[in-house]
Amino acid sequence: MHLHQTKKYIFLTLLIYVLGFSVKAQGNLLYVDDKLFHFGFSLGIGSIDFGVTPSLTPVDGKVYAVQVSDIKPTLSVGIVSNLRLSRYLNLRFTPTLMFGERELEYTSNAGDSYINTSISSIPICLPLYLKYSAERKKNYRPYLLWGGGAYIDLGRNKDKAVLLKPLDFYTEFGVGCDLYFSFFKLAPELKFGLGLNNVLTPYDERNTGNTADNRLYSIPLSKLTSRMITLSFNFE
Repeated sequence: MHLHQTKKYIFLTLLIYVLGFSVKAQGNLLYVDDKLFHFGFSLGIGSIDFGVTPSLTPVDGKVYAVQVSDIKPTLSVGIVSNLRLSRYLNLRFTPTLMFGERELEYTSNAGDSYINTSISSIPICLPLYLKYSAERKKNYRPYLLWGGGAYIDLGRNKDKAVLLKPLDFYTEFGVGCDLYFSFFKLAPELKFGLGLNNVLTPYDERNTGNTADNRLYSIPLSKLTSRMITLSFNFE
C-alpha cells in the first residue's frame, strides 16, 4: 500500500470514528420523542391503602376504632399510549390492571377485643395524564406527571364482610425519568393516587351478605377512600 493510500485510509478511519463518537455522544434514540404517537407497556409494584373514617356507632354496646393494619404488595401491568402535544408536553393513556389486598383491624373502646378482615381488590385503572418533560440531557430526561381517571374493581365480592363500591374516580401525580437505550426507552416512574369518592357500601344498602358478622365489620365504618402508591417501569 502506497503512503498516499495509507494516509487516506487512516484519515477515513479517523473520520468514521469521530462521526460515530459524535452521534453516540448525542445519545440514543435521538428522534424517538418527535413521533406523534408511540406505544409501550408497563410493569409495576406498589400498594393500595385506605383512608378510614370511623362511624363511632355502637355495635352490641361497643364502639370500634378502625385502622389499616396490613398492606400486601400490589402488582400491576399496563399498556402505554402516548400522544405528543409539544416539545415538552405529552398526553398519555395507560390502562392498568392491578392486584392488591388490605387488612382492617377493629379495636373496641373497652380494649378487651379486636377483630380484623382482609379486603382484596382487582382494579382496572383508566387514567389520562399530562406529562411535562424537562430538556433532554444525553440519555436522561426527567419529567412530572399529573392526571386522573376511573377505578373499576373487578374483584368485588358481594358476600365479603366489607363491601366496596365497584367504581371510583381518582387523581394521581408523580415523577419519573426517561432513560434512552439503543433500542428502547425505559422510564422508572413513582406515582401517588388519591380516591375522590367514598367506596364503602353502607350495611343498610347491601342486597346480599346481611349477616351478623358482616354487620359487625360494616357498622363501625363511615367512609373509606382509596390511596395508591405505585413504582412502575415503562418500556417504550
